[in-house]
Amino acid sequence: MNGLEAQQCMEQLWKKHCEELYADEGRRAEAKAQCLTYGGVSMRYGMSVIGEPQEGGYPVYIALHGGGYGPTPDINDQQWEFMSRIYKGSVQSGIYINPRGVRDTWDTHANPESYPLYDRLIENLIVFNGADPNRIYLLGYSAGGDGVYLIGPCMPDRFAALHMSAGHPNEISLANLYHTPIQLQVGIHDDAYDRNHVTVQYQKYLDRLQNEEPDGYVHNVYVHVDKGHGFRDNSMEDQTVLIDNRAWLATGLVTRRQVDSNAIHFLQGFVRDPLPKRLIWEPCVRLELQQERQVRSFFWLRAEGQVEPEGGEKIVVRLDEGQNRIVVESNTCSVPITVLLKDGMLDLDQPVTVQYPDGREETRLLERSFETMQETLKERGDMNYIFSASLTLN
Repeated sequence: MNGLEAQQCMEQLWKKHCEELYADEGRRAEAKAQCLTYGGVSMRYGMSVIGEPQEGGYPVYIALHGGGYGPTPDINDQQWEFMSRIYKGSVQSGIYINPRGVRDTWDTHANPESYPLYDRLIENLIVFNGADPNRIYLLGYSAGGDGVYLIGPCMPDRFAALHMSAGHPNEISLANLYHTPIQLQVGIHDDAYDRNHVTVQYQKYLDRLQNEEPDGYVHNVYVHVDKGHGFRDNSMEDQTVLIDNRAWLATGLVTRRQVDSNAIHFLQGFVRDPLPKRLIWEPCVRLELQQERQVRSFFWLRAEGQVEPEGGEKIVVRLDEGQNRIVVESNTCSVPITVLLKDGMLDLDQPVTVQYPDGREETRLLERSFETMQETLKERGDMNYIFSASLTLN
């Protein structure tokens, strides 16, 4: 199979995939009911289609509600209804989605079953609603902000950008957000769970990540002056925030400036690159939360086997098109990592060289495989992630 034949095959597979989903009564029924079920739990969601589609389809804004805690569903139901409109007015063109948390727990949006439900939701939106897979955005407030922190690093290859307001990171690593911009906002007096200070501490953490890797970790942080747990991150008018968050954290100094803090305005400035040339991946991030998720891939990498939760495992790898090689800069993963490839990433008609951190090199001639195309399409339901060849690193 040559490159042209592989491309035609992927296009045909995608067309068949869409036709099969349209013909699947169960998928059509869940899309119509706006309710997905997995592992014995259901995720209901509201949906509004606004304006006309843009080139590539509709942008999607997945907005997570506050609340979180029980013991009754009343608070979450109220916050779910509130989230049906809070950011919607800022969307000129797009699909606005407000999911209901699957359980009335603090991590209502990040239960183990939540992750396969988000995968399925996004797959359905692409096929049934004409969503642009490269402009899927995640945002949330309060417990929804917690959800953004937890979900974003676990599946960043699904999102073009993230926006977190008034949430707590619960010590999650953000190393996987190398290619996924994130904006954080908090009120200066939001001291419950120390959210105000922790938000700026995470700004410092993101600053450090970006200093180490200047080409990634795009981020922005606003601390709203004179505000507590509630502030206007959906306003069309400029809001008052600190000039220097670090100085406030260190000394309590309050200095003011006016900014556009609208969450939608931040998000819509970014488009996902599904196939970046360099990846930084910690496959163990919050694995205990996403244990139900079937997807073990990250952009064009896949973990083969069971990764230890919070094991500190990490791989940094890049594609060198000029030398037609895969350069493994570092790898502390205890399980094999497979590189997924297709034409355009490297020249698959020529031998591909793998260069390891210790200087070892190996060269292989890869074969394009129909089975690989089928498998990778099924895994994520996104045409961008249909691959024709694979290579497992030693």
